[in-house]
Amino acid sequence: MVSRIIQNGIIPNLKVEGNLAYTVDPVYGISRNRVSAECAKTLIRINGLEGNDYTGLVEKLLNWLLEKQNPDGSWNEVHVKYNHPSALITSIVGEALVDGYLLLKDERFEKAALRAKNFVLTNQFSPGYFKKSSIYVADHLNVDATCGAFLAKYGKVFSNQECLDAARTTAEHICRNQFSDGAFPYTNENKGNYQYCMNVPCVHYQGVTLYYLLKIIDSLDSEWLDPEFEKGVKWLAAVQFPDGKFDWSKSGLMFAYYLSGAYAFAVPCFMYGTKWNSGYSENAEKALKVLDANVKDIVNRWESGSVLSFPASVFTALNTANIGNYPVSHRLFRFGYGMYRQFARRRFSNSVNPKLFNILSGIMNINTSTVEPDNNFPDLFMTSEVLDCLSYSISRQIKN
Repeated sequence: MVSRIIQNGIIPNLKVEGNLAYTVDPVYGISRNRVSAECAKTLIRINGLEGNDYTGLVEKLLNWLLEKQNPDGSWNEVHVKYNHPSALITSIVGEALVDGYLLLKDERFEKAALRAKNFVLTNQFSPGYFKKSSIYVADHLNVDATCGAFLAKYGKVFSNQECLDAARTTAEHICRNQFSDGAFPYTNENKGNYQYCMNVPCVHYQGVTLYYLLKIIDSLDSEWLDPEFEKGVKWLAAVQFPDGKFDWSKSGLMFAYYLSGAYAFAVPCFMYGTKWNSGYSENAEKALKVLDANVKDIVNRWESGSVLSFPASVFTALNTANIGNYPVSHRLFRFGYGMYRQFARRRFSNSVNPKLFNILSGIMNINTSTVEPDNNFPDLFMTSEVLDCLSYSISRQIKN
């Protein structure tokens, strides 16, 4: 699957200019730092497998990322309507640069990673709590995990004890906010500048948080997080149907509703979970099958669904809307959002038209940094996340 996506999805959307290479989103026409970084990490991990040599392309991708680094050491989080410096994206790019340094031994990448490390540490509000960006300042546990994973890797590679200690503190902070049933909320009770707290479970971000906690475990070469990780994987398995699909009625974060990347994030988590339960390998295999059904050349933005199943989705969205402690008016909004997504994921197009979403956003006075089209579409952003997760799983299996 990884090879197929790279050859048929990534390579056709790469632009190479001299010693630079970067991805261009085929739908929105933007170039995201995160996507290029995750593609670089993927190519590094599978470099040499099946006789492929991606060394030159990796260097060009990293060269482009060097040019995009801000004076303060950060990289911007780039969306359609949003482009601001971000500790989250800086951590993702920083990890790619550390991997690139290990492959190419180029000191430019080490120096850029050092500046990235300093920026991430500067954006730590309190032990384990990192500010996502200049606009989004709530305590997002998945952001904390991502920052912690980068600091752990940096600390391990460059023998930096400050980073190793920060990574361990971050993991402890995240686990203190874990629900008793094993789920991780999207944010803790610190809602930042959101209208309502997002202290709710989410299938997609359960996998994201566990995935980056796994990277912390690997970098620190320690199993001290295992009890909390085992609880988290158990929750993820409990919300997976026998056919491999997730029960999204248990997922309370509306903008992450039915994201197809959830299945990719689950794979390395389930595989690590086989140390306690060998049956989790079957969970991983089933997740891969669902993911594969949502991959053409590029991964679908959302898990697709049949028209015949649409009536039953009303009850799924209704159950989702009732997750969390929200006033009736906001629950009605959440139900409407859920039904909008149920409608959109069943319609597919290679392009997007945000007209309906813009009209609804205006009527409901909603400000958003992203566009929510009324159809499913090939998403390069989701694709690079999938590649990152699956290539990490491959590299772990080879290492082990």
